[in-house]
Amino acid sequence: MIFKYRGIDAEGKKVRDKVEAASIEEAKSKLKSKKIIYQSIDEDSLAFYERFDFSRKYKIPAKELSSLSRELAMYIRSGISIVSALKIVQSHYENNKKMKLFLNTVSTYLDEGKDFYTALESQSIVILPEFFKQSIKVSESGGILDEVLLELSRFLKEQDKINKEIKAAFAYPSFMIVISLLMISFMLAFVVPQITGIFASMHQELPTPTKVVVALGDFFNHNFTTILALIFLFVAGFMFFMKKSYAFAYAVHKLILKLPLFGEIAQKSELARFSYIASLLTRSGVPFVQTIKLSANILNNLVLRELFSGAAKKVVEGKLLSNALHDSKTKIDYAFVQSVALGEETSQIQNVLTNISELYFEENRDKISMLLTLLEPALMLFVGGSIGFIVAAMLLPIFSMSVG
Repeated sequence: MIFKYRGIDAEGKKVRDKVEAASIEEAKSKLKSKKIIYQSIDEDSLAFYERFDFSRKYKIPAKELSSLSRELAMYIRSGISIVSALKIVQSHYENNKKMKLFLNTVSTYLDEGKDFYTALESQSIVILPEFFKQSIKVSESGGILDEVLLELSRFLKEQDKINKEIKAAFAYPSFMIVISLLMISFMLAFVVPQITGIFASMHQELPTPTKVVVALGDFFNHNFTTILALIFLFVAGFMFFMKKSYAFAYAVHKLILKLPLFGEIAQKSELARFSYIASLLTRSGVPFVQTIKLSANILNNLVLRELFSGAAKKVVEGKLLSNALHDSKTKIDYAFVQSVALGEETSQIQNVLTNISELYFEENRDKISMLLTLLEPALMLFVGGSIGFIVAAMLLPIFSMSVG
């Protein structure tokens, strides 16, 4: 629960803020420990727009979490305690109420004597990735918190960079596809029917291309709203089943992996993410079985997530990860399995996983670049060809009449 309060702090300044606590008594106790004399304290009520949000937890963007991790690492390396570091960082989030409340809550838990991991686990303000918390847990007990925070910062920044590159790369092709479909639909639904009346008065046999375009124009003209409604229902239904039906989402993800080129890009992207976070967790001292489970949880593809989760159970039984992956029904890039086997044989799994992630990230960049190089002229040809065909089909009867 979150409580809002007004009061006076130890320096005699008026304060107005929020505090997280299980009950109002605990909230009062926390304010007392901070030497704040409260004038009023009430449970925080939802704003109007928040009433439509089913989760009050704030999901920290990767870039923001990366920046926070880097700042904390720098302060800790400078000899500042984690408690003091958090209080300094709080001042950077004056305009972000959720982040400020999150940092304030974690600081309160630390003041109560809890360690950093427990404080992060206890708060209910934001959603943190499980691998992030587990890395903090192990590194804190090993005395390498600053090093791991820096590694986490690099990983999160790299992930954010890759996501932005992919979105930026596909922005133009997506725009072209939408515009071309809208233009073709508009011509078929509104322009073609206007010309059809001219052909009717000609009382002559129309060429086949013209018949096709006229038929499409009549269909779009009479069913335009129905088509839009069906598209909307299809998209809404697809998104609903992807979120609510595990079997449906699993089948879609399985289909994606089987697609030519796109399937290979998707698989290597997931394997790269798995390898990077697994190497990070291994370096942090997380047990290997737990590393596999946590790394599997960050994967978006359910087929690969299930593959690695199953492999983790086989490793518990005494199997090597490479053998578990090789014997699985779901087949992945053989080079990945071989590399893991080599790392297990030479006890250099951490370095091997780091190299795999770098290799796959680089391969995917090249493939996406090549795909976009081919896609842009193909889209231009599609748009030009489609509109050219419609225009030519409309002009053919007029030309034949002139020749006649």
